[in-house]
Amino acid sequence: MNETSLITSAVFLSILMSLLGTYLARNTAHNLNWLDKPGQRKVHKKSIPLLGGIAIYGALLATLLMIDSHWLLSEGIGLLVGATAIASVGLYDDVRGMEPLPKLLGQIAAASALILSGLMVDISEIYWLDIGITMFWIVGICNAMNLLDNMDGVSAGVAAIACLFFGAIGLHQGQIVPAIVSASLLGATLGFLRFNWHPATIFMGDAGSLLLGFILAALGLIVGFPTSREHSAWIIPVGILAVPIFDTTLVTISRWRRGLRLTDGGRDHTSHRLVKLGLSVRQAAATIYLAVLLCGAGSLLAALLPFAESKYAIGVIISLSAILSLFLLERVDISNTGQTSRRAPETAHHRQALGWAPPTTDKIW
Repeated sequence: MNETSLITSAVFLSILMSLLGTYLARNTAHNLNWLDKPGQRKVHKKSIPLLGGIAIYGALLATLLMIDSHWLLSEGIGLLVGATAIASVGLYDDVRGMEPLPKLLGQIAAASALILSGLMVDISEIYWLDIGITMFWIVGICNAMNLLDNMDGVSAGVAAIACLFFGAIGLHQGQIVPAIVSASLLGATLGFLRFNWHPATIFMGDAGSLLLGFILAALGLIVGFPTSREHSAWIIPVGILAVPIFDTTLVTISRWRRGLRLTDGGRDHTSHRLVKLGLSVRQAAATIYLAVLLCGAGSLLAALLPFAESKYAIGVIISLSAILSLFLLERVDISNTGQTSRRAPETAHHRQALGWAPPTTDKIW
């Protein structure tokens, strides 16, 4: 079977597995009462089944075993162990709840499985520094995708688009394995998205969002960082995952400014701010998809161009666009996010004085 047939088979097989698995997971979650209940910090108004992440995990694993079990059980064992560990941590958090520190330790353990298998960055002459960068990258992307899972269809759609670009770059570099993994995860997210598109009938939970972050971080390591010692190589995976990185940066700055912890969830993400600007939930998700497509296209172009200067130029364009978007979105009124500030309540006049908010008008967002 040639490469095109393998990749095509991986996509469609994974879609079928995910459709069936998500349907079963939704029914199982209802029967076990594993539901995400409405709350002050949440958008949905009724209880929604969890366990979607397990359906994604099952579809991904089953597809990889059918397409290339030899690689998965030998060279890919670190990816398998890490993915299983991160999905297990997320599932426990979904069902029982977990404090931030044990959750972080679980992510570090999953990242360690990848590092021990030999998958890590190679961008410095210092071995332990490379390990630290690798750990920061994996754990950071896991949490970025976890934070991005805040509105119907957003996290799964972003992951699907990212897989398209990782797969394309993998093929360009002659790396069939990341292309197959990308195709398998693409199908798993598309099958799940059928049930998660607004109005969602199931959520992926932390089991799904952490798993997506882990696999995407691993793909970034394979097709980006370790391919050469060229310092501009980091632009490729960072560019593809620029949107989840941006959303994490946005909420981190916003919550710090308002005296909140990063773990204080609420309706202050990129998607929520887009809705505040007048977009529907579906339009907000589509806008985020468009941003991922543009950043991914820039990253693909960076991978195709032979000159480091061209890659840096693309990185600068993405960075400047992110800074401008950050400034504009931070000016959106988010006074009703379901969060309680540990500082004095912030007034509209205070926000204007800081330069974060436009003058008060009679418009109600």
